[in-house]
Amino acid sequence: MQDFLIHASLFLAIVIAFVLVLVSYENWYWSKRDNSKTLGLKEVLSNFSLGSSYKLIDAVVIALTVVLFYDEIKSFGLNLAMGDQWYMWLVTFFAVDLGFYVLHLTMHKVRWFWTSHVTHHSSDRYNYSVALRQNFTIALNGTMLILWVPAALIGFDMNMVLLALEINLLYQFLLHTEMPSPLDRLGLIFNTPSHHRVHHGCKPEQIDTNFGGTLIIWDRLFGTFVSEQDAGELSYGITRNQPRSYNPFTLLFHEWRDMLADLWQTRDLRVLWKGPGWIDQRQTDKSQAPSETANTL
Repeated sequence: MQDFLIHASLFLAIVIAFVLVLVSYENWYWSKRDNSKTLGLKEVLSNFSLGSSYKLIDAVVIALTVVLFYDEIKSFGLNLAMGDQWYMWLVTFFAVDLGFYVLHLTMHKVRWFWTSHVTHHSSDRYNYSVALRQNFTIALNGTMLILWVPAALIGFDMNMVLLALEINLLYQFLLHTEMPSPLDRLGLIFNTPSHHRVHHGCKPEQIDTNFGGTLIIWDRLFGTFVSEQDAGELSYGITRNQPRSYNPFTLLFHEWRDMLADLWQTRDLRVLWKGPGWIDQRQTDKSQAPSETANTL
């Protein structure tokens, strides 16, 4: 475990340096073209603090759960013989990317998981620092089990899965920009900034689209793909209780608070596994339902 934490810390230091360079470059780029897109100090500090707390907790949770229990879970599964040949890295990459697609879609469709993911969508701006706008409760509420448990039961090597997942997440950082990007030329197969901008949109035609991590082929296969050209004018943020704060605690816990408040008010456990918009639709349906008096006339 000590070696794992050392390697995780080194990887995190490299990622931080990489992120700082790109965020600085993006800010310089927009300062020459559109000052409204440059970053404010509060925004940067808030997003960096969220990203740092997420990676710290995520590393600890992986060390305490995945590293300790992965092989034990694996022993109950298919135990497919998977060596370390080069093609197994490719198989693992595709499997992890598909797993991320399923995980990501679930985070949008199930409110219990959305409470953690909403932090990433709660900015009404779109830039590299938004990629850091993560919620550490993702590592605590069972979200990552959606990917890790099937990987173990199938028989994938833990280190291969971890490396494939980190590459996947690092690639996704590059998607969070409105600058022109050479990645947009790869949009037939790969996820791109253009595709991911649609995913962050909050208009009806933009919501619940383009869930892919590195690849966009899963969205094309399963009917969740929408191109930027077909998505209309983009607006970023969330449709319910959009936070107007840079306070990290507000951004981390506002949806947890709202979900628990809805659960208390309705006394309906379906709040936990229905979609984020289910409670509003439920209230709309109730308000539109004909009264008993009207039914008897």
